Amino acid sequence: MICHLRGVLLAKSPGQAVVECAGVGYDVAISVATFSALPKPGAEARLHVYTKVAEDQLALFGFHELDEKRLFERLIGVSGIGPKLAITVLSGIAPERLVTAIRGGDHASLVKIPGIGKKTAERIVLELKDKLDDLQGFTAGPAAGGKPASLGAVAEDALSALVNLGYARPIALKAIEAAIEKDATSKESFERLFRAAMGMVR
Repeated sequence: MICHLRGVLLAKSPGQAVVECAGVGYDVAISVATFSALPKPGAEARLHVYTKVAEDQLALFGFHELDEKRLFERLIGVSGIGPKLAITVLSGIAPERLVTAIRGGDHASLVKIPGIGKKTAERIVLELKDKLDDLQGFTAGPAAGGKPASLGAVAEDALSALVNLGYARPIALKAIEAAIEKDATSKESFERLFRAAMGMVR
């Protein structure tokens, strides 16, 4: 069972990374948070890995932070949530906000995530609300040369919304930062910041 990879990052995209270890390239599914945290291709990368073994497939899911992997494992333990949907969930909302939403029974935030309906959101809260105590937080920021991950609640929501619309996280992040730089008060209103950022990426 593969549980960790360390090697040269050959390629990365918001949902995938290829890591070469001892001459073998491993195709790993990742969340946009992990994508943002990974270095540029050609540098060394380390990923905590969850391995799914099926009859005709071996699938790898990678995480920059161990707590994100643990959260992923909790999610796939919920009825109706498989690995692919769990990665989508972790891409649609920052892990810290996901944990807060689950603990607080915030169904409204959960149903904003692609693929999560009202019943699934209710199951997530019901089954995981009291099973996240061992998650101490997600303290790591992006790779060297990157920018801090913490933007504030409104900006994080706007960022997640842009990512959900299909924009790559780095592009969406730059748009959010540019919008705030142009008008610092925009981060006080989700709608205003979101619309301003949309104008930046078009």
